[in-house]
Amino acid sequence: MTRPSIYEEPAVVRRLERRGALAAVTGSGTVAAAVMLGAALLALVVANTPLYQVVEYLLGLPLEIGVGRLSVSLTVEQFVNDFLMAVFFLLVGIELKYEVTVGQLRRPRQAALPMLAAVGGVCAPALIYLAVNLVEGGALRGWAVPIATDIAFALGVVSLLGERVSPATKVFFQTLAIADDILAIVVIALFYGQTPDLAWCVASLALVAVLCGLNRARVYSVGPYVAVGILLWACMFNSGVHATLAGVILAFALPSRSDVRLSELGDWLGRRARDLDDTYDDEHHVLGQHDFTEGAWRVERVMHHVTPPLQRMERYVAVFVNFCVLPLFAFVNAELHLVGENLGAIVGSPVAHGAYLGAVLGKPLGIILVTWLLVRLGFARLPRGMDWGQVVTVGVMGGVGFTMSILITGLAFVSPEEAIAAKCAVLLGSLTSAVLGIVVARLITAPRAPGRSVGRRGRPRRVGPRGQRVS
Repeated sequence: MTRPSIYEEPAVVRRLERRGALAAVTGSGTVAAAVMLGAALLALVVANTPLYQVVEYLLGLPLEIGVGRLSVSLTVEQFVNDFLMAVFFLLVGIELKYEVTVGQLRRPRQAALPMLAAVGGVCAPALIYLAVNLVEGGALRGWAVPIATDIAFALGVVSLLGERVSPATKVFFQTLAIADDILAIVVIALFYGQTPDLAWCVASLALVAVLCGLNRARVYSVGPYVAVGILLWACMFNSGVHATLAGVILAFALPSRSDVRLSELGDWLGRRARDLDDTYDDEHHVLGQHDFTEGAWRVERVMHHVTPPLQRMERYVAVFVNFCVLPLFAFVNAELHLVGENLGAIVGSPVAHGAYLGAVLGKPLGIILVTWLLVRLGFARLPRGMDWGQVVTVGVMGGVGFTMSILITGLAFVSPEEAIAAKCAVLLGSLTSAVLGIVVARLITAPRAPGRSVGRRGRPRRVGPRGQRVS
């Protein structure tokens, strides 16, 4: 027997069903990766048409953000790369804090293997880039371009493999990608900032202390954190430290606990439900039932605070980041104006050689070799359900780098020729790694029995016949 809906109007039910369908689409990593890829391809097309000059003019328009001494002058392109990408880093920081609190990174022993594999996957590409450019006389400053794995793209490609990749392997790859992000953030902070301005650095540290104070004071409203976070971004932008790191700092300042005593919530809701039943009068309009609406509002406020601020912030920014910030970043930074460029010089560039070989060869070499050594030495074991064929697949997929690699390219190179060569290598290396990863997986791994899949953050979950989550 179908239970009656709580909503009176069927139109409301249909609207909620449409929202649920939309949420299923926007919550898909594969769809988000496809949108970002589409934006990158569009940028490549536009950059080689007469529209290129128009886009360049728009990206160079000046913007002013802030008031008084806290005002920041930047271009539209800088707004995308420095401000909007700080929101992306906020989402990255939320994922990192989640994993440290209740995810794979909360157990050091369990997380050690993929995290150390990520270190190998960072060192090997950097060394290959340096070796190539030392031999060929290229720019050494770009050594960090091939070190990063793009979570959105890489996991989107992995999802195309279906049951050929086990849940344990997806968790391993997710943890590796998160550790890779941590290392990339550290590299940006240490090697690709500007000359620090002491006064702005002190102001930034003071605001970090304010964020920590809000957390220790158990402030569970998101608003104060956002306000301080915006001020922190402005100070870091003026300090010479890369301003996107303000997003990570804000994420770790957000409380990960609820300010509601969850063990008592069920009994409290039961009492409130009985109170609502007692105060409801079917003969009066809802506007005249003040006790009823007041009680419902009180329940609404409490239920809002059940969700920790960290999780609330994730819900606020996830769709915006995946379907606005990252595609916009891809469009702004993937535009390669090749008309009139010396393609021979790009193909022969040491920067392009180092970035491409670092991603396609260095990533799998570092990940696979470190994993093999740790298992061989008895330090760790492969997760149950993961075999060496899947280790190779993960290693090859690690070369899919885009967001961080493009960001580092913009920070590493002053010369437009070197930047174009690096971007070409990043795009071609990501495509090569994705295709090789799919081929390797289909050649050396067999499809596995369905029944368990991995959630958005890599958490194993049971699924029903239509893919819906079940308890």
